[in-house]
Amino acid sequence: MCRNITALRGLEPPATDEEIQAAALQFVRKVAGVQSVSAATRGPVDAAVAEIAATVTRLLADLPERRQPPSTVPPLRRAEVRARIAAREAAEAAHDRAHQLGLVHEH
Repeated sequence: MCRNITALRGLEPPATDEEIQAAALQFVRKVAGVQSVSAATRGPVDAAVAEIAATVTRLLADLPERRQPPSTVPPLRRAEVRARIAAREAAEAAHDRAHQLGLVHEH
């Protein structure tokens, strides 16, 4: 099992759709041996992530409450992870703007 997938059951507040999607994507990438999603793998990966996320959502709703919350904090709730995601999204947006404006930039 992938060590990077954290327990989502028993979180306060409950796991968000974004956290469930992230865990599903991590699981699919692990079992498929895909480090990053490419144009060639996007369709099958997206379909698998959607199915797994739906299944996990149902599972979390059907399981009884936990006596204790999980011992680890999911990545999307960690400030340093949110900062990395925001920085990556800002860099991608700047890169897209450079393309739109026809500016010289690095790839």
